Amino acid sequence: MASTGMQIFGFVLALLGIMGATVATLLPNWKVSADVGSNIITAISQMQGLWMDCTWYSTGMFSCTLKYSVLSLPAYLQTARTTMVLCCVLAAMGLCLASLGLKCTRWGGGRRSKRQAAIASGGCFVTAGFLCLVPASWFTKEVITNFLDSSVPESNKFEPGGAVYVAFVSAGFLFVGGSIFCMSCPGKRHGAQDLVLLPPPDKLLLQQQQQQLLQQQQELQHQYCSLSPLDNKTGYSLQDYV
Repeated sequence: MASTGMQIFGFVLALLGIMGATVATLLPNWKVSADVGSNIITAISQMQGLWMDCTWYSTGMFSCTLKYSVLSLPAYLQTARTTMVLCCVLAAMGLCLASLGLKCTRWGGGRRSKRQAAIASGGCFVTAGFLCLVPASWFTKEVITNFLDSSVPESNKFEPGGAVYVAFVSAGFLFVGGSIFCMSCPGKRHGAQDLVLLPPPDKLLLQQQQQQLLQQQQELQHQYCSLSPLDNKTGYSLQDYV
């Protein structure tokens, strides 16, 4: 089972992963224009993200346009939107479960409950890392394919932007953090320690009867010792009649 220090390290990595995934989802530079305009009135840099397209002009102006229509977007962009949002939601759920599964916290129940919460959080982190890796890989493939296509004009060619690299690094953090929490899964050695050996039913019944008999004897002895000396006399004495 993972130690407390390793769990804290995995929690920090998962926290960095969800922060990076959220930033990558919101950044507009998933792909950046590869050409540089020579005219003063042309755009010198174009960036396209999951939610908006931004343009830097040589005059210093900066403008962004939101992508309102979902159906007009290509399939890889729609998939990237959906999977990145699911990644952030699932990673946030994993953080909540991880806070309950940490050994250094007081909440979360006993060892068994904490172990189950840690394993569930590890599964959430690993799944979130996979959901973050898929859109980043697919988006990069589409950008490189269009860049190498000779039929695409030079002005429409793009390169992978910084948001893609942030998504790759965040996926790695989530994978490592989830793997550390999944190490909380009990093995064979830990499973043997949780076994409780019970005696057979007949021996258990005999032990209960012996305990009841011993308890009755102790009660009788206590009652006998609590009697006064006058009550303990069993014979006659001449002094009683003088």
